[in-house]
Amino acid sequence: MMWTRLVGIIFATLVFSGPGVADPSFWKHEWPATDFSRTQISNWAEILSGGPPKDGILALQDPEFIHAIKDTRIKPREPVITLEIDGQSPRAYPLRYLTWHEIVNDRVGALPVAVTFCPLCNSAVTFDRRVRTRTLTFGVTGKLRNSDMVMYDRETQSWWQQAVGTAIVGELTGTELRLVPSWLESWEEFRTRNPMGLVMEEPPFNRSYGRNPYRGYDSRKRPFLYNGELPPHGIPALARVVRVGDRAWPLTRLMADPQITEAGVRISWRPGQASALDTGRIARGRDVGSIRVRDSQGRDVAHDVMFAFAFHAFWPDGVWMLGK
Repeated sequence: MMWTRLVGIIFATLVFSGPGVADPSFWKHEWPATDFSRTQISNWAEILSGGPPKDGILALQDPEFIHAIKDTRIKPREPVITLEIDGQSPRAYPLRYLTWHEIVNDRVGALPVAVTFCPLCNSAVTFDRRVRTRTLTFGVTGKLRNSDMVMYDRETQSWWQQAVGTAIVGELTGTELRLVPSWLESWEEFRTRNPMGLVMEEPPFNRSYGRNPYRGYDSRKRPFLYNGELPPHGIPALARVVRVGDRAWPLTRLMADPQITEAGVRISWRPGQASALDTGRIARGRDVGSIRVRDSQGRDVAHDVMFAFAFHAFWPDGVWMLGK
């Protein structure tokens, strides 16, 4: 399915880059319940098909979990998204599953969350699914904007930009989801710290879990389906940056100086986590290490480790924390 997305990206670039796409009527046949009169999109040519149709990449709902100590599938260096909420068992969401599903709708105690991963931006963020008096359930539109996944909620059929957590089309346009602190780390780190923690069980679908269908992607010079400006300061488009709010720290800086305290946060880096977007098997990816961001009181801070081009696209006036 993911190779279908890559082929679809190329096809969309060649065929759907003309004026026919720069009009919401192009999408209305697929999205009859979406209110396209309400939107933050000024140029509809920014919205392109990523290949699969609506729900062609199937988001997960209420997944099963097992204790970390019992899992035998996940390799030590494989990345997981960790979610630790006071009073609840820590949870790990392996990228070996999220690479193929991109969204997990879950509930941790009383908190409904959407754990999300966009491979094309390396963006792994967790959201509170509550909006006003509603609890939303998210799916994958199959659309991309600035190479980033466009999600949708099943309750209003509004479209949401994954990297920023904001509704960009439909009834809820302009609404922002609350970020829930989570972070990427290696499975070994999570399991060592939380042997009785919970890890998402393998979903009951026919997918090549553990395989990276984007082999070599984070070594490319340019991202797929992105025509925007490249990052400033000579930073490679697919270099990883640690984003906290509208600030970005290059991962290379953290690898050279694993403890940085700036702008009210303390960012730490440690080796041992494989890139999910390097070799054909996620577990064999090169070491990109793990990031943790805390405030002055030691509390975890919501952040993202995303590609530089995506930070520049969605935070064009953002601050680049390059050091001296």
